[in-house]
Amino acid sequence: MPFFGFGYSASSTITQSSISAGGTDSDAQAFIDAAGITDSTQQSAINTLVTDLKTANIWTKMKAVYPFVGASSTSHKYNLVNPVDSDAAFRLSFSTGWTHSSTGATPNGSSAYADTFLNPTTSLSSSNNHASIYNRTNTAGTFSDLGSYTVSGLTYYFIFRTRQTGDTFLIGNGNSSFPTAVNTDSRGFYLMSKTSASNTSGFKNNSKVINEGVSGTGISNHNVFIGAINANGTAAQYTNREISFASLGNGLTDTEASDFNTAVTTFQTTLSRNV
Repeated sequence: MPFFGFGYSASSTITQSSISAGGTDSDAQAFIDAAGITDSTQQSAINTLVTDLKTANIWTKMKAVYPFVGASSTSHKYNLVNPVDSDAAFRLSFSTGWTHSSTGATPNGSSAYADTFLNPTTSLSSSNNHASIYNRTNTAGTFSDLGSYTVSGLTYYFIFRTRQTGDTFLIGNGNSSFPTAVNTDSRGFYLMSKTSASNTSGFKNNSKVINEGVSGTGISNHNVFIGAINANGTAAQYTNREISFASLGNGLTDTEASDFNTAVTTFQTTLSRNV
C-alpha cells in the first residue's frame, strides 16, 4: 500500500507586544525556557525562525513545529508553537531507539518512532493541511518519514516517503491517488501541502515537484508518528534518517511554501546543519 508527503503552515504579523524586553519574540522565549536552550546561537536561531514565520504570515497556520534543537530527548520533544509538556500540546513522546544530538534526532530504523498526539481528523482538515520534514541522511527503502493511515471501509492516508525504493518521493493525502516524483537523494526539506479537496502539492527544498489534481477525500484518524507511520494503530515502516525539523498544520500556498523553505533553510544554516 502507498504512502506520501508533508506540508507546512503558519501566519500572523509581528507586533511590539510579541517581543520581550530583551528583544526576543515572546513565543520564541517560551520555547527556549521550556526546552532549556542555553546556547546563544541556538537561541538566536529559534528567535529568527519564529519571527520569519510570522513575517511570512504562516505562524498561525502551524499546529506543531519541532525544531529538534538542544541535543536531548527533553529539548527535542517540545512543540515550538505550544511548548507545554502535555499530549494536548502535541509534544513528542519518543519510543526507545533514538539518538539525540545537536544536529537532530536519529531513529534506529527498526523500532523507534515519536508520537505527536496530533490526530489529523480532529486537528486538521481533509482539504487544508500540511506536513514537513528536514532529513540529513541519504537512504532509500520501504520506510516512511512520518504520518498515519486509518482503515475504515476505505483506507485514509496522511503520509509521505521522501525516497522510497526505486528513487521516488511519494505523498498520500486522502483515499485514492499517490503521486510521486523522481528523487535520488533523501536529504533536504520536504513539504506536503493540501489547500483544497482536489489538490495536493509536494515540495523538495524550494522546488514544487508534485502537483496532483485529484488526491482523494478524507484523512487519517490516527495520531501522526515521526520516524515511522502509525499504521492503523501500530508503528510500522521505520526510517533511519536523521531528522532536524518537522511540522504539521494547515495548508500552504506556493508562495507560503517558498517562504517556509527560506525560514527553515536559514534556521538550519545558522545551526551549521544545512545539507
